[in-house]
Amino acid sequence: MKIHEYQGKELLKKFGVAVPRGIPAFSVDEAVKAAETLGGPVWVVKAQIHAGGRGKGGGVKLARSLDDVRKLASEILGMQLVTHQTGPEGQKVGRLYIEEGADIQKEYYVSLVTDRASQKVAFIASSEGGMDIEEVAHSSPEKIVTELIDPLAGLTDEQAKKIADSIGLPAGTTPQAVDMFKKLYQCYMDTDASLVEINPLNLDSKGGLIALDAKFNFDSNALFRHPEIVAYRDLDEEDPAEIEASKFDLAYIQLDGNIGCLVNGAGLAMATMDTIKLFGGEPANFLDVGGGATAEKVTEAFKIMLKNPDVKAILVNIFGGIMRCDVIAEGVITACKAVNLQVPLVVRMKGTNEELGKKMLAESGLPIISADTMAEAATKVVASAK
Repeated sequence: MKIHEYQGKELLKKFGVAVPRGIPAFSVDEAVKAAETLGGPVWVVKAQIHAGGRGKGGGVKLARSLDDVRKLASEILGMQLVTHQTGPEGQKVGRLYIEEGADIQKEYYVSLVTDRASQKVAFIASSEGGMDIEEVAHSSPEKIVTELIDPLAGLTDEQAKKIADSIGLPAGTTPQAVDMFKKLYQCYMDTDASLVEINPLNLDSKGGLIALDAKFNFDSNALFRHPEIVAYRDLDEEDPAEIEASKFDLAYIQLDGNIGCLVNGAGLAMATMDTIKLFGGEPANFLDVGGGATAEKVTEAFKIMLKNPDVKAILVNIFGGIMRCDVIAEGVITACKAVNLQVPLVVRMKGTNEELGKKMLAESGLPIISADTMAEAATKVVASAK
């Protein structure tokens, strides 16, 4: 789960990390009122979408008068903002953040992310803030430093000082940096975040550090512990089909192909998509119904897949371990009748109650194409889609 910049800054502030004053706005009039409330000669009008690169896309502008704020808010609010993270279709801007201007002396980059290889938390930092960190990593990898944190010990003063020194922060700022880095780490751990990124972290002319941006991702499996973070969820930023799937505990991601995939188990789902591509097809989605799928879940899965007008055929690929093949067969039959299926359907089943499941499908009277191997299933579904 992702949240907006202004929401991320609310979290940072709770943990004692310095952020500029700012007010979210959902209309042009609210934007002007926010600027009046903040006061000052300079404001930053920021588009709020779940993607980086907003500045380059025209979603972050400097205003030097209230008339500027009104003009820029009118231009940004409702625009289809295209960045390197949104794809060519862009994302419609429905929220703004009006922030006080900053005294920018030098910009840095800091982030925390879980490193699965070492099973530790990685604190990543760079002297090159305010830029695409991916580009820095590609062209100047020596400018990125990584410190691995033992979750049992936490971020130590020595490690925090080492990070500050490595990215060239002035000696006079080191105590402040150590304090901020430790608070960032605490924020990361206490909120069950999977990413906390500040880009840029600003050093002002008086030696003060302040977070000019905030990006958060959270571990969805831990959200039951954080209703206050779930309340930040902006459904306008998410795919409607994926929102619908989450209601039924289905893992669904829409893709660009024309072959719908319904599989139990994430690994098998990935292998199924790879096999479809190997045989010349393109998957229309990733869909994992999980190990405890019911007839109702399978029916809802079919409905969600078929809302995509590009789907020309469906492949159901089931391994009956915990999940029994006859239960899936019942779900497939119920789903086909419920949605009045009009596209070809290929079903491959292996495992527990496999023969019973196949018998149920064969006797259903539905035009279901059966397959025994993944290669056969992929060949048949690709041909059917054409």
